[in-house]
This record gives sequence, C-alpha cells and structure tokens, in this order.
Amino acid sequence: MTPTSVRIREVGPRDGFQNEPETIPTDDKVRLVEMLARTGLRRLEVTSFVRADVVPQLADGREVLERARIPDEVSVSVLVPNERGLEAALEVRDRIDEVNVFLSASETHNRRNVNRTIEESLAALERVLARAGDAGLRREAVISTSFGCPYEGEVPPERVLGIAARLAAAGVEEIGFGDTTGMANPAQVAAFFERAARELPGVELTAHFHNTRGQGLANALAALQAGCESFESSFGELGGCPVPPGATGNVATEDLVSMFEEMGIDTGVDLDALLEAAREAQRVLGRPLGSHTLVAGPIDWRR
Repeated sequence: MTPTSVRIREVGPRDGFQNEPETIPTDDKVRLVEMLARTGLRRLEVTSFVRADVVPQLADGREVLERARIPDEVSVSVLVPNERGLEAALEVRDRIDEVNVFLSASETHNRRNVNRTIEESLAALERVLARAGDAGLRREAVISTSFGCPYEGEVPPERVLGIAARLAAAGVEEIGFGDTTGMANPAQVAAFFERAARELPGVELTAHFHNTRGQGLANALAALQAGCESFESSFGELGGCPVPPGATGNVATEDLVSMFEEMGIDTGVDLDALLEAAREAQRVLGRPLGSHTLVAGPIDWRR
C-alpha cells in the first residue's frame, strides 16, 4: 500500500556542502541551516565529524552546530565515520539527536572511500554504534552503492541485505540505502524495498537517491509505491560522491516535496520556504543549482 505521508531528512548541509570546491563561510552555513530548519522539515543532517584535511569544507561543523538556532521539533543528525568522529560528536551531545554511520556494499568503493574492507568497516562500526546507543543517540546506517557500483557493476541485493541485517543486529534503528552514483532503476528499486521490508522487520528503511542519470524522482516514486516512507534528499540538488567521476547531486528536496504533495502525499514541508532556502544557496555559491522546481517554480493551479 502506498503511504499517505513521508518523512524527509534534509542532507544538503552535509552531503551537499562537502562536495563544494570553494569554502562556504560559516555565517552562510548557519543561515542556510536555520532557513532549512524552519521549512517544516523535521529531520536535518547538519554536518560530519571527519578529519579537516579529508573534508575541509566541514571543518567548522562544531561551530555551525553550536551557533545554529534549530527548533526543538527538528531532529538533528551528524555523520560519524569512526570512533574518533563519535567522540567529537559527543562533545556537543546537547546539540544532536542522531548519528549516522556509513559503509559501501561494494568492496572496491568501500576501499577507495574509507580504505577498509567491508568486514573491517562493519567491525569498527559495531563499536561506534554500541557507544552511540549508550549515549542515548538514535542510530542510522547508510549503505552506499546499494543499487550498483561504478567499479564493480551489479551489487547483489543479498550482499546489501546481509550487511543491513548485521547493522540491525548492532542496534541501528534506521538503514538508508544509497544509490550513490545514480545507477538504480525503478523496477530494481521496487523489488528491493519490497524484499527489504520482509527481511528487516522493525527497521526504518530509508531511500537515498542521486540524480546522476535523471532517474532520482522515478526511483523515489518506485520506493514509495513499494511502501517506503522515509527519504533523504538535498536542497538545490546539491551533493554527489567524491570518489567516481561524473557523479552528480542528490535528488533535490524541493523536487521530491513538489512531486509528493502534488500526489496528495503529506510531507509537512512548506515548499515556498524550501525554495527560498535553495535560492539563498544559489546566491551563496554564486552559480545556478540543478533542481527542476527551483528553475520552473511550484505549480500554481489557480492560473
């Protein structure tokens, strides 16, 4: 049965900003985070606690968290790659509600991204998840290249779901399945989420699509019709993957909201306020952004 409402986590301030080549001033990040937090979005990934020499764009993550005025009803999440990242996140425990961890379903992509095998990543993340749970944080894991790898090609769903089962056993409440370089197709997505719902009962399943080949919205619709109620997206279609060449941004939050709302699916998001935030991001970055709704504007049936 198709859900009548969905939950959307905005990942632009982390997944989007980290791919920008020019340093974004902290004041601008704080302002954009605050604008997003007042759009009706109830989930917001603000930053990542990674080494500054690896992702210099997010070196001011702690300052952004400490300065941004985010309403209490918005759940704030941060990405932590390892135990050191979790330790840094715990220093601002009062500012965050959730932690996200990640690994790839492709051995090659995982090695190139974090220089570990999948097994090494899982063993390390199990320790991170245990500590995060002890700290009372909600835990999500994102499995990158869940629908295909630019290096290995097809990624068997059995491998993805096996990784997911191990993460669920480690205590995650939510698992995001990432189409990291936009290789998924709607038929594949529908079959995957139907199977995942059967094999991972009690775990929140989240769809994370990229628009590299223009199929982001089609894949989101397929996931929705397969029963998925949780999505991750990035305003302005910001983002991408820094590993393989040619990987473009995440599916745009405003495009996702526009499509769902036109279908009668409640998102709880004020589309006009979201578009205002995307326009401000364009101004800050000094270039046009790629979302369709940002270019064309929302549909006005009164005309």
